Amino acid sequence: MKLSEFKFELPQNLIANRPSENRDESRLMVLHRDSGKIEHKIFKDIVEYFGNGDILVGNDTMVFPARLYGRKEKTGAKIEVFLLRELNAEMHLWDVLVDPARKIRVGNKLYFGNGDLVAEVIDNTTSRGRTIRFLFDGDSEAFDKVIETLGETPLPKYIKRKVEADDKERFQTIFAKNKGAVSAPTAGLHFTKQLVKRLQLKGVDMSFITLHIGLGTFRAVDVEDLTKHKMDSENFIVGPEVVNVVNKALDDKKKVCAIGTTTMRALESAVSANNRLKPKEGWTDKFIFPPYDFKICNSMITNFHMPESTLLMMTAAFGGFDLVMEAYKVARKEKYKFLTYGDAMLIV
Repeated sequence: MKLSEFKFELPQNLIANRPSENRDESRLMVLHRDSGKIEHKIFKDIVEYFGNGDILVGNDTMVFPARLYGRKEKTGAKIEVFLLRELNAEMHLWDVLVDPARKIRVGNKLYFGNGDLVAEVIDNTTSRGRTIRFLFDGDSEAFDKVIETLGETPLPKYIKRKVEADDKERFQTIFAKNKGAVSAPTAGLHFTKQLVKRLQLKGVDMSFITLHIGLGTFRAVDVEDLTKHKMDSENFIVGPEVVNVVNKALDDKKKVCAIGTTTMRALESAVSANNRLKPKEGWTDKFIFPPYDFKICNSMITNFHMPESTLLMMTAAFGGFDLVMEAYKVARKEKYKFLTYGDAMLIV
């Protein structure tokens, strides 16, 4: 398929600047793949679509405050450093993005807080990318505490407001426990403890993978021929517990639902030769776009995504290109909210 087939106009007023007042009261569009039917619901109505023995698989990654603001030595110029990936915990070595990049050169020292944290730029990686070493004496735990204090919740730039205190909690799922993501797995943001309880009372099980979301998920596709696009790698773990639960559900012909594109990506990166799930951990650069034969899940929860994004492409691969693009037209007409803090879609 071609990049241009995923193009559409997304008005600024449909991009959610804030989450809904209650997590599970976002709007929910339900797509039925067999009939093409589209329903309009509230997220907590999701309970209606699952029953005893069905499985929901979520991503338990935890977002850390990846955005730091500091100053360059000597000139005092303000700079933003976005922590992407820890390369070496002992040496406090990180891959980062810097802004403004033209001012940040190898050998520069950067100061954060009142000099509480100092970093040295040791390499260039991409146009805005740098490798930096934090000059910090403590261990990883002490370093994490400093980042928690100095760092800011890494809301996407398309959210046109300052970060607020509430974002620390709302830009995190209730399942979050394994730190390492620079963005939230957004489909999971709609779940509450009460909703999980209601699902469990119906006999629906919940299980988790971990995939640490990097900024690569949101990187623009810049080739018309999608077969030539290369995804950034993301670290993931599919453990034996989720494998056993999912494979039993598949054997019993039950629903297996991925909560979000990140979960789907991890599951599809851990498929055995007989189309069952197998334990796996490491890095995945799997890029899913139509046509694609999904091996594990038969339903999926996701948010509404940017035009021409890899997230929209995966959604279209799962729901069917024509149905999903039609659903996006309906979503714009019905004023659904898009992106991170937006509304949700269930594909069954």
